[in-house]
Amino acid sequence: MTPEQAAHETASIVVSVPARFMTDPATYARGAELGFDGFDFYVAGRGGALGDVTASVVAAAFWVFAEDLVRAAWERTEAVLPRRDAGVEWLACGHRYAASHFADGPEYERSAVLLGRIAASAAVAGAPMFAAVRELPEPSDARALVIHRLNALRELRGAMHGAAILTVGLRPVEAIVARAPDSVSAYGWPGPFPPPEPLRERWSLAEARTDRMFGRHLAVLDEVERVEFVEVLRAIAAAVD
Repeated sequence: MTPEQAAHETASIVVSVPARFMTDPATYARGAELGFDGFDFYVAGRGGALGDVTASVVAAAFWVFAEDLVRAAWERTEAVLPRRDAGVEWLACGHRYAASHFADGPEYERSAVLLGRIAASAAVAGAPMFAAVRELPEPSDARALVIHRLNALRELRGAMHGAAILTVGLRPVEAIVARAPDSVSAYGWPGPFPPPEPLRERWSLAEARTDRMFGRHLAVLDEVERVEFVEVLRAIAAAVD
């Protein structure tokens, strides 16, 4: 299995498994306990890994969201928690999610090792959120460590995808229209929106380029390990309730 093939086979898992804690009601209940209101915890928590930066920097890293939406949430949350503390609290929600939603069966320890090798060796060029998340403290529990490192790779793949979107001539809003036209307004973009069909060929090209770029980071594993990597991630995705 080539690195690009491994990237393609694991794309949906790398993206979707960490996203589960980001939409979990328990995450936002914890955010409310800390003083955050709804989506504000997403912005302050995820962006908090970047530290005390301006809203424009966060919006650049959150390229799929409209800048005005990110700016408003970032500025509202300035006084709630120090930025890095918010980032730690955000990932702690992921750790708790893994503890309660990752069923027995998959080889979590081995998965964490493979994920850690990829994350440790990956170049940070063009991936500020990945670089920031990689600096946050890691948990000791194997299941929590898996979602922690998967989240880092999600940020890495997301950065590669953002670059690919731009290189094929799509704007971020057009990428959302091509992939999920019914949810585009949730990302803060104002209408009217273009029709999706003319955009889908370029979006597919961007996906292929993302696999190629992300796959380069999987080359740290040998071919046998890449097959194992795909298999363990599939097992984890199947074990999430």
